[in-house]
Amino acid sequence: MIKYFLILLPFYLASCSNSVSTDDETTTTTTTTSENGSVDISSVVQNVFDSENGVTVNVEGETIIITSTGLPDHKTPYWDIEGMEHELYESFPTYIIDDTDAYDDDAEELSRLISTDSEGNTLITYQNNMNMEMIAFDYSMEIPTNPSEAENKEQTDLGLIGLALNGVPIYNDSEGRDVLGVVAMSTFDSAGAHPGPNSDYHYHTAAQLSIYAEDDGSTYPTVNDSNLIGFLRDGFPIYGRQEADGTYPDDLDENGGHIAATADFTEGIYHYHCSSENYLNTGWYVMKAGAYHGTPGPSSGN
Repeated sequence: MIKYFLILLPFYLASCSNSVSTDDETTTTTTTTSENGSVDISSVVQNVFDSENGVTVNVEGETIIITSTGLPDHKTPYWDIEGMEHELYESFPTYIIDDTDAYDDDAEELSRLISTDSEGNTLITYQNNMNMEMIAFDYSMEIPTNPSEAENKEQTDLGLIGLALNGVPIYNDSEGRDVLGVVAMSTFDSAGAHPGPNSDYHYHTAAQLSIYAEDDGSTYPTVNDSNLIGFLRDGFPIYGRQEADGTYPDDLDENGGHIAATADFTEGIYHYHCSSENYLNTGWYVMKAGAYHGTPGPSSGN
């Protein structure tokens, strides 16, 4: 049983393939190709974003403009927390803990979140804070058709750092002006997302199967897989924790990426992966921390 060490304060205000050949010649060629921006991502981008969920993609010269409402295409309690009648409503995730001693200092705060099932297991159920809804925005993100490495890497900042294929914004590992903590994470839905004070729904982490009460996670952008999640503002793609062959990459740079072939870019491209580190022993895996590999383009919407 995985042990989770969470401090849950429910009324916290959230801000909120196969690898490329590794012989010297092939590696050098692939690296040069990707770094010089000669990988054209436009056809992939046009094919993978979800137009049925209101995402649009327009290629204008050397720029790709992606727009969306930011609303997900999957289940979440944030569709209708109070009424629970929306067709895509689902309850917050519940998981079993087996080390209740870790919660002694916060027993009073946690008392209404803790329950016991018919088998005697101790359960903790996530729930919303003051943010009880999500609304549509007019998001727009511009990325280059040929992304390339930036000479000076820019740190990701608060707000939208990329868009998932369903048009939902991707955020980094910050919440407000602080690093994402377990208090804010206690408001996550099963997809590793929540709305901020502006009702802006967004992903911080990859979903994790071990916390689900019922859903197998198949409708979410990524659980523990090699799925293409989306693209960041610098134009480079971001994938799940795994490579296409089911292994976990062991050569990621300090910004969570590397150059390798993917199912979408068989000749190789720099791309990010979700972290494989169990963040704060919570069972969640941060999508993106650190800096952009390339130069981020402009974005708007919230």
